[in-house]
Amino acid sequence: MTLSPALAERIRSGLPVALATVIEGPGIGNHLLIIPGEEPQGSLGDPELDRVVHRDGVAELEAGRSGIRTYGPQGQTTPEDLEETPTLRIFVESWSPPPQMWIFGAVDFTAALARIAKSLGYRVLVCDAREIFATGRRFPMADEVRVTWPGPVFEERGASLGVRDAVCILTHDPKFDVPAVQGALATSVGYIGVMGSRTTHERRLERLAEAGVHAPEDLARLMSPIGLDLGARTPEETAISICAEIIANRTGRGASRLRGGSGPIHP
Repeated sequence: MTLSPALAERIRSGLPVALATVIEGPGIGNHLLIIPGEEPQGSLGDPELDRVVHRDGVAELEAGRSGIRTYGPQGQTTPEDLEETPTLRIFVESWSPPPQMWIFGAVDFTAALARIAKSLGYRVLVCDAREIFATGRRFPMADEVRVTWPGPVFEERGASLGVRDAVCILTHDPKFDVPAVQGALATSVGYIGVMGSRTTHERRLERLAEAGVHAPEDLARLMSPIGLDLGARTPEETAISICAEIIANRTGRGASRLRGGSGPIHP
């Protein structure tokens, strides 16, 4: 099987892909192409080895890492399992696309957030069901502007979202923000921020409960009010507070989050 065309196509399209190659041990030179959500292509020489390396390769890809791992001929990974068997050194090379930011709601804050996100290296998608507002002219900084409801976007591409990505829901329209929250929670996206006051979010939680979303572990993923407590007023300042929270969320660093406070956001 020729793997290079499939690999090249994924890289050209900016889609995540990893290639595992035996660089030392039995089967040197064997390849396994790893695509999230799909069966692997090729073989490293043993079905169980393929399964284990595929599992580990997906994890490396989600973290945006490349590196060398050591296995036994049937995928053994622990030192005691490797003592009596020949070992293979396998290089897993990952090609990760830029992190994604999906912004739902073509509102005043959207353009500012899209600009800041682009400066941080995100691929930005703006989505709104209102054709008059969701236009490339209003959001020239976005990589893509979609005129649709949230559901189709998550159905088509939700599987592509990972820990490096962010979903920001900036609309207060229940018909739009509830499906957007539901769609985001069904993915592995690393950050879900939802705009609104504490009162607005309480009402949103009631609507989510009516829609069947009430598991504590799901609700804990929602950053609302969105952003760090910087005292932001303007769209640009708010965009910075949102991106700062995304960074703090990704790095695990402590920061003063609006979500954990009480009282009005703006004194």
